[in-house]
Amino acid sequence: MSETADKLAKMKETAVAQLKECGVSNVDHDQLDGYVNSLRTMVNNRDAVLVSGTDKSELETVYRNFVVKKCGLDDKDKGMAAIQSVAEKMSSIKQKSRPAFYYMVAHELK
Repeated sequence: MSETADKLAKMKETAVAQLKECGVSNVDHDQLDGYVNSLRTMVNNRDAVLVSGTDKSELETVYRNFVVKKCGLDDKDKGMAAIQSVAEKMSSIKQKSRPAFYYMVAHELK
């Protein structure tokens, strides 16, 4: 495997572990793979692959770049409520995996 492929596999492994820690038992691996692969170009940027659940500007970025652009939801109250809910569920995890965070936000929005 290439170095990038190794890093992406590790990112997915971390995301799966965090999802399980947050009570997600049936992970849709195709959906999660999509989130992991969307970070392919940023795999070497530690800040880009993690989410700070307490940084308001970071959560705004998640809203703009994921909720609006990827999920197609422009209801800010609903989107930010989903993001806050996930941040609370993942609060015990110090380094929140962006793919796991996105996965949980998408499921909150359903």
